[in-house]
Amino acid sequence: MRLAALLLLLAACTGRSGTDTGPAGGALCKTTEPLPSPLRRLNRLEYNNTVRDLLGVDLAPADSFPTDEVAGGFSNNATVLTVSPLLAEKYMEAAELLATEATQNLPALLGCDPAQLGEDACARQFVERFARRAFRRPVTPVDSDRLMRAYTAGRGDGTFADGVGMIIRTALQAPSFLYRFEFGAPAGAGEKVVRLSQHELASRLSYFLWGSMPDDRLLAAADESKLTTAAEIAAQARLMLGDGRARAALAEFYSQWLGLGALDSVVKDAATYPEFTPELRTAMRAEMRSFVEYLLWSSDRRLSTLLTSPVGFATGPLASLYGVTPPAGAAGAMVALPPAERAGVLTQAGVLAVHALPNQSSPVARGKFVRERFLCQDPPPPPPDLNVTPPEVDPTLSTRERFGQHTASAECAVCHELMDPIGFGFEGYDGVGRFRSLDGGRAVDDSGWVAQSRDLDGPFRGARGLAEKLGASGQVRDCVATQWFRYAFGRFEGGGDACSLAQMQEAFTVSGGDLQELLVALTQTESFLHRRALGPEEVSP
Repeated sequence: MRLAALLLLLAACTGRSGTDTGPAGGALCKTTEPLPSPLRRLNRLEYNNTVRDLLGVDLAPADSFPTDEVAGGFSNNATVLTVSPLLAEKYMEAAELLATEATQNLPALLGCDPAQLGEDACARQFVERFARRAFRRPVTPVDSDRLMRAYTAGRGDGTFADGVGMIIRTALQAPSFLYRFEFGAPAGAGEKVVRLSQHELASRLSYFLWGSMPDDRLLAAADESKLTTAAEIAAQARLMLGDGRARAALAEFYSQWLGLGALDSVVKDAATYPEFTPELRTAMRAEMRSFVEYLLWSSDRRLSTLLTSPVGFATGPLASLYGVTPPAGAAGAMVALPPAERAGVLTQAGVLAVHALPNQSSPVARGKFVRERFLCQDPPPPPPDLNVTPPEVDPTLSTRERFGQHTASAECAVCHELMDPIGFGFEGYDGVGRFRSLDGGRAVDDSGWVAQSRDLDGPFRGARGLAEKLGASGQVRDCVATQWFRYAFGRFEGGGDACSLAQMQEAFTVSGGDLQELLVALTQTESFLHRRALGPEEVSP
């Protein structure tokens, strides 16, 4: 029945009753609608990772760049990755810093000996090799000439190292380095969708799974047209998931998806939560990364485990908050948490602290978080003239009693009935994620309710009950696939993506919620492999 339903959906999204053999060798519709591929600049994380892998330097200059704007919960959305005058200035400063650092060890950088080959010949050889890696594609004569002119200018009144440094500075400020260009193959007559080039696919894979540039092995695969078949692309994806770079890159998705990117800017009232120190913030961030690594490379990789596993990775201040004794050995080692209190990422202190108020918990923020990130349903914004100030803390009233005014008011209830009944299920945790049994002098009531969902409607008890409910939901599986789609492509889904999303969601369900197989499935979709065909005027350099 599931396959039959999928085929009907796929036929519906193309307006056809037949099927085609797609990249995965199964039934796959082919959309004729445009598949956008917006010009994407590197965000701060991608910039730091790329210069590290390109130059072998231990610097993170993008940490001083202006903060990346966020859209849909992610900092890599192309629509908000603009370049301000300040960022352009920072690019220049970073290029100078990186060039100076990289040229401290010319033999390791160059790959040739200027004393034997000649300085100009060695510089040209360096340009060919360096630009191919920096621009993530074959080098054109225009590229070579421009960078050699930069070398000549730097070498003129300086040293050979100055000339090489000018090559690096120029390349790192070039659009081909700062942006990810995806033109695709030339369009044939009447074609609206074209396949990406081999090197464009290599970059899509590397920035998706590593958050960085393709390495030499992946570039060589592109050179040799070994990113052509579905099997080749899936094999590359699985190989890349086994690389250490994938661990940090995938953890970044989960951190942003769950809101941990805001942890540094979260403010807590020092009198109410004196334990919310910089050390505790650091421990919260570290726990998320350690938990994701454990789940994806040591455990069963299942979405249900992400949501329900009662294990933590607690350093000193976090272990104290959880009321457990950390195991002997390395900081942040795995520790069993009380299963009645903790269940997966929803009950990690970092997540709970971010989705709370400075001096109290917040059923609104926590319910909104679950609704948006796990159900892919965005509650409408409040009317512009509505007072949205949260109720003040009253030691004689529980949070549920104080926030009850939202659903008691007809004007507020329209939105808040989507959020608050979910958020009340988290009332077993205070504003920094500490478990509690009393609130306002009363026993905590952590009963909750989900409404207006596809397959979740009904009551639950506490965060663990909610986690189990979410872990068994088809809507949640589909939403997680959608969140990964948005992150991977740096944009929101559109009509032309319906077939690809359906393919991803079905593969995720068939795999039993395997989070790594979801990523491999994404690389097999038409949205990953293709883009809207460009007119001749759009492809000109």
